Amino acid sequence: MTDTGPKFRILKFVKIVISSLFITALLLFTIASIRTLTLDVNAGLQLAHWEKTNNIQLVIDQHQREELLANFKEAVRIPTVSFSETESNTTALREFDRLIRKAFPTVFSSSLVRHELVANYSHLFLVQGSDPNLKPYLLLAHIDVVPASESDGWEAPPFSAEEIDGFIYGRGTIDDKSPVMGILQALEYLLIKGYAPRRGFYIGLGHDEEVSGYKGAMNIVRLMKQRGVKLHFVLDEGLAVLDGIISGLDGPAALIGISEKGSATVKLSVSMAPGHSSMPPRESSIGILAAAVKRLEDNPMPRLFGHGPERETFEHLAHKFKLPMKFIMSNFWLFAPLLGRVLERKPDTNAFVRTTTAVTIFNSGVKVNVIPSLAEAYVNLRIHSSQTLKEVLDLIQSTVGDERVKMELVDGFDPLPVSSSDEKSFGFQIIKKTVLDMFPTVTVAPGICVGNTDSRHFKDLTNDIYRFAPIWFKPGDPQRFHGINERISKKNYEEFVVFYFHLIQNCDIQKLPEPHSSVHEL
Repeated sequence: MTDTGPKFRILKFVKIVISSLFITALLLFTIASIRTLTLDVNAGLQLAHWEKTNNIQLVIDQHQREELLANFKEAVRIPTVSFSETESNTTALREFDRLIRKAFPTVFSSSLVRHELVANYSHLFLVQGSDPNLKPYLLLAHIDVVPASESDGWEAPPFSAEEIDGFIYGRGTIDDKSPVMGILQALEYLLIKGYAPRRGFYIGLGHDEEVSGYKGAMNIVRLMKQRGVKLHFVLDEGLAVLDGIISGLDGPAALIGISEKGSATVKLSVSMAPGHSSMPPRESSIGILAAAVKRLEDNPMPRLFGHGPERETFEHLAHKFKLPMKFIMSNFWLFAPLLGRVLERKPDTNAFVRTTTAVTIFNSGVKVNVIPSLAEAYVNLRIHSSQTLKEVLDLIQSTVGDERVKMELVDGFDPLPVSSSDEKSFGFQIIKKTVLDMFPTVTVAPGICVGNTDSRHFKDLTNDIYRFAPIWFKPGDPQRFHGINERISKKNYEEFVVFYFHLIQNCDIQKLPEPHSSVHEL
């Protein structure tokens, strides 16, 4: 056999392939290593260098502490429950109106503040600024809460605001009366201290956010549109300071939501002739629909991790992980499929990976010996930022794959636009500065809300909507959100007041200082 024989040529080809693969792997490793080091170096530089500010400082004495906690507890005790789009506790909403007027007399009497009721129970405040050339912003929160029952297993009655080990328990302590009361308390303190803002701003308090905000937030938006208002940014509830929540992360992280997943509620139904249970057909309406639902659960929506804002989140946090996770998270272009497979194993992280599918209602049957004519199921989907509502509906239709199953869109909307979060982003950087001034050891990163807020209704008034409140979540705390034993520590509620107290003042700069510079004038 000569050197030009078939076996030699095959061997030579294999050597070339192995050599090429080795060179490619080495090149990819080098690129990934450089990117890891670059992200590590630049991780802390996004925040501009701020000169020391002349902000009014807030030192809360014991009398003020007792007063602000008493006001907050009273707010929690008022059961401002939204049951449905057509049913809410209007008596409680009127009582809440009386509470905030009593608790914050300076806010309601100041010549700088214009207040109006919207749709009977929501509130809109305009705090007038001294410089009309500065575009205003909006602080948004909501008064209403989801239902809660003591029989669900609460450690304290859900509307008692009872203290246990330094925590105040009650529905709304997290969602969303801490921002409501914190914003108003901060403004009350500022006005008492003689503060007059340079940049005007709005405070919006919706009364039906938990049932989509169609009366409260949407009417606030309608009023603002009529008046030609354009907003610099909106800050609403959403994400939080996560401490020990993200496995492997060194220290707590404050995630500022820059977008929200879309949402859809789809009704699936099967209609057949009814019959007697003694002579059942081969397939019933329940069986056909159950099979369709099972196909949806067995075939989740495609894995899209790394194609939306979640990529930015993990790249911002990459430098706070140890190797090898630091290397992986710094290089989504290479490792997103691998990381997506890991994250999809748990429900709370799977929400970042794809459009989620949840069967929430299944109805059929009226009598044990009657084959039902109708079976219905409702499916709730939270749509990943890189998909559209139409794409999701098409995938449901193809996955169900049965003409006997009728599909109807009850309601839905596309994912929200992604707000800016770079060094030139006024709203993001102001929020980030305020967080870091209060919590210097926290890592700040953009994030995505897997749930929805009232802020989505304001997308025509601004390009930048942020979702964050300075609530501290430790392991187990996210499950309290809309769950049992919702609570907040007394210390953390006080931090809410301080956060908004300084945020309002930080917004008074005319423009952001240039990044990576040392001296700037505020």
